[in-house]
Amino acid sequence: MSVSAIVMMIVSMLIIWGGLALAILNLNRSPDVPTRQEWHRDL
Repeated sequence: MSVSAIVMMIVSMLIIWGGLALAILNLNRSPDVPTRQEWHRDL
């Protein structure tokens, strides 16, 4: 693999995993956690 291909692979992996980490952090900080009744109210 060429150097440019390795750099692009690392950049794309950082974007993907960084986005996943930010999404998980955002979900953990969210105060709008539904209760068990709210989960099952549409069933």
